[in-house]
Amino acid sequence: MSTAEKNYLNPLVKFLGKNPDEFTKKDILQYIKENDIAIVDFHYVGGDGRIKTLNFVVSDEEYIEQVLTFGERVDGSSLFSFVQAGSSDLYVIPRFSTAFVDPFNELPTLGIMCSYYTKDGQPLEISPEHVLHKAAASFTKVTGMKFQTMGELEYYVIGDEEDLFKATDQKGYHESSPFTKFESFRRECMYQIAKAGGMIKYGHSEVGNFTLDGRIYEQNEIEFLVTDVEQSALQLIMAKWIIRRLAYEYGLDVTFAPKITVGKAGSGMHIHTRIVDNNGKNAMVTDGQLNETARKAIAGYMECAPSLTAFGNMNPTSYFRLVPHQEAPTTVCWGDRNRSVLVRVPLGWTAKTDMVSNENPLETPTTTDGSQKQTVEFRCPDGSANIYLLLAGLTVAARTGWEMENALDKAKETYVDVNIFEDKYKDLVANLKSLPTSCWESAEMLNSQRAIFEKYDVFTPEIINGVIDILKSHNDKNLRQELEQNPDKMMEIVKEFYHCG
Repeated sequence: MSTAEKNYLNPLVKFLGKNPDEFTKKDILQYIKENDIAIVDFHYVGGDGRIKTLNFVVSDEEYIEQVLTFGERVDGSSLFSFVQAGSSDLYVIPRFSTAFVDPFNELPTLGIMCSYYTKDGQPLEISPEHVLHKAAASFTKVTGMKFQTMGELEYYVIGDEEDLFKATDQKGYHESSPFTKFESFRRECMYQIAKAGGMIKYGHSEVGNFTLDGRIYEQNEIEFLVTDVEQSALQLIMAKWIIRRLAYEYGLDVTFAPKITVGKAGSGMHIHTRIVDNNGKNAMVTDGQLNETARKAIAGYMECAPSLTAFGNMNPTSYFRLVPHQEAPTTVCWGDRNRSVLVRVPLGWTAKTDMVSNENPLETPTTTDGSQKQTVEFRCPDGSANIYLLLAGLTVAARTGWEMENALDKAKETYVDVNIFEDKYKDLVANLKSLPTSCWESAEMLNSQRAIFEKYDVFTPEIINGVIDILKSHNDKNLRQELEQNPDKMMEIVKEFYHCG
């Protein structure tokens, strides 16, 4: 099967018979002309992590060709807090491989993601997508391999309460309709994300569900396929954008916020990681078992964990979720199939028995190595994250593990094979580091470890300072103590950050 056939839901792939990374300007112009495209939208991610849009009407073929040839100017000071108004002009340059048909506009519209360039024609050093590009390049330079990721995107869908087939509170995991009310909405989200180029693994309902003031709150999850880290970031950003737009069309509300009420499941954005060699083979497993390459990466995650929350947990509600007994990590450790740890090694396909042929006697047992599917999961991020900076930070952390002299010792010291939230293991937990408990503390940890992220000029000092300033602006250093005296304040903060990320 060709790569183009694998992406058959993308209308441009079907029309051009090409894989997206083979798209050219000529291809885009051909599609626009032969499919009566009326509008071309340039999209780019701002400093707040959200997609921005610039519209062009296709009234003149020559003009649209100029737009695709030269890009366009934008005001960088309105997009990034680090850009000064006195020298704020930036270029947005289209990446043809990202072209997609926008399903939400009445007029036929083609969207294209863009990158930022400076007046000198160079990539903007502080743009999040370029930071991730530099992180990926530095990982390959140090290790000779590629870093890959995929995200688990959790979110709540909110709509009017119904009396029929009521769900059981906090028992929504993999529930089916009619006990879950928004399965059709999730399916449509998945379909539109795939048409826009997203590579989806699956979707399902999640644990969280409850009713409040005549409204149903149902937690959902869409999980993606593992791919190169830059493509993985774009998948997550596009998915959040599409889910929100579709919710608006349906008259529903959606939130990716980490925590939206007391005593109910919070929403995370777990990131699975994988390292592949030049042949595309999983370099983290040998004979179906995690090898030294994997343990070095894990050691890097353990080393950098206290500061990675600065990119992955960016508002005070993040730390309402990172508490004990909520299947969310609080301690810097890792383990196999263990949901109480920061880094989990999920169940892999390492059994010697071919389970499908066992259940289906007419099938010939496969000879494919299922261990190639193995990933390592980083569990503390959530929907407040700046996705580009988070994945750049994880890439740097994995590379750092490769550079640490004591990496394998670090991995051994932080491995646990028990539920660390049980009281009988409190002595074990006492010897492990804890994750930050506030944005303020995350900012302090990032400042203390900033040299790791600034190495090889991946993160600029301006970006690190900017993230620190954002985190400290929340002024949540003593928030947990304040909430004990004023529990209503939690819901005020939840409301403030309801549509974060």
